[in-house]
Amino acid sequence: MSDLPPFSRWQDLTRHEISTLPRTTLAVMVVGAIEQHGAHLPLSTDLDIGEGLLQEALTHLPERFPLVILPPMAVGASDEHLSFPGTLSLPPELAIATLEAHGDAVARAGLQRLVLINSHGGNKAVMDLAALRLRRRHGMLVVKVHYTRMPPPGTLPAGGLPAEELRHGLHGGALETAMMRHLATHKVRLDQLDHPPSRGESMAEQGLLLGPEGEAAFAWLAEDLHPAGVVGNARLATAELGQRLVAHYGKRIARILRETRDMAVDTFRRRSPLPHDRAVGP
Repeated sequence: MSDLPPFSRWQDLTRHEISTLPRTTLAVMVVGAIEQHGAHLPLSTDLDIGEGLLQEALTHLPERFPLVILPPMAVGASDEHLSFPGTLSLPPELAIATLEAHGDAVARAGLQRLVLINSHGGNKAVMDLAALRLRRRHGMLVVKVHYTRMPPPGTLPAGGLPAEELRHGLHGGALETAMMRHLATHKVRLDQLDHPPSRGESMAEQGLLLGPEGEAAFAWLAEDLHPAGVVGNARLATAELGQRLVAHYGKRIARILRETRDMAVDTFRRRSPLPHDRAVGP
């Protein structure tokens, strides 16, 4: 990577440059979505957040970090939002195949490490299946990064996010709106900020174990949580809060990238022989 610009984009390189990348190079791809986010956020919200978090993470890495950036997977698996105009969604089988095709290309280039930075909850299942298949097929290390599974920042500005908002503001709430106010404030319709409550919140108040997320999660469509298709208090979102969230998640992603670089892929590739294994060969 020493002769290439730092954090080169896959599509900007030549075939020769791709073929000469060190095997320790990480291929990193944002997995986003183009889907409805209510009246206040654009269809590009998940994609904008994913790319913004990656760019923030890069600021916490040395310039010569062995990393190449794949084109983002802009359209993901968004079946839960198809009742609303504007949503683009790949059928799950096609989403899995698309992820696998990218991983196959990375493997053909001789790289062993693929990091998927996901910014849409609906992508988790297809990423799990694609990553497992790539692991089996190529022996590659596939790391699935979900910022929504990361712990929130330890300190937030006054009027920051209450625990209930973090738990129930799953779509179009304060978390996403704040980061969009920081990353792409010109896309946020400030006059449309609202606070539609989630059905999950009322279920939790009743003491139910069932809910849209958690230990007994049910499959849900966006309108199951609220007829508006979004939930959470977007009115809590500020650009300052968004900046702190992006910085927090970006630093954590940078740490994950460093750990992925340092992991010895070959050390856990083969299982130990079992007493009754059959001999292979003539």
